[in-house]
Amino acid sequence: MISIIIPVLNEAKHITEVLYHLIDNASLNTIQEIIVVDGGSTDNTVSIIQALGLNIKVLHSEKGRAKQMNLGAKASKGDILYFLHADSFPPNRYDQLILEEIKKGNNAGCFRLQFDSNHWWLRFTSWLTQFSWRASRGGDQSQFITKALFNDIGGYDENYIIYEDNILINELYKRKEFVVINHKLKTSARLYQKHGVWTLQYHYLVIYIKKWFGASAKDLHDYYLNNICKR
Repeated sequence: MISIIIPVLNEAKHITEVLYHLIDNASLNTIQEIIVVDGGSTDNTVSIIQALGLNIKVLHSEKGRAKQMNLGAKASKGDILYFLHADSFPPNRYDQLILEEIKKGNNAGCFRLQFDSNHWWLRFTSWLTQFSWRASRGGDQSQFITKALFNDIGGYDENYIIYEDNILINELYKRKEFVVINHKLKTSARLYQKHGVWTLQYHYLVIYIKKWFGASAKDLHDYYLNNICKR
């Protein structure tokens, strides 16, 4: 059974759509639960979820996706964890696609990515996500992983306020425990629209290179705060 875990912070505009999408595109007898972990929203994200009457479990956590996702995993009852961003929409029958990979012995992986944008660069980078290259990975593609493997790794590294998805993915690649499911997940390009495609892509590249050369979690977060989510 799959436990879906969604970290949120001020996602009132998107949360209803993604929750209904998850329900409408799965065989619910395979879904153990949907857990939304709020990191201190100041909008009405939580009240919107509660008003839906969908039996969604809402947890409250300190801000930080790694902390939020670890809390959700700890509270989960399923033997397969599926981590999803609040503005990402997995393909139809995503649950069956995940379970098929688990049956093959693939204990972790993600879907291909498609942005909700026609910008040629975003189409190109989306196309690259079908390949197994580590550089093509990111949290927007979602992450499925067996709970046993997740616990063996130690979960998400809470030292990382950003890049936490990639730290876990790097560990999975080291263990040769990663597969890309050849079906597209659609995600929002809202951050690219806000900052500009080339500006944001440049900053993401700098963060990737900084980590490659040994930058600390604090260094990466400071760069992010100064250049993307400005203080």
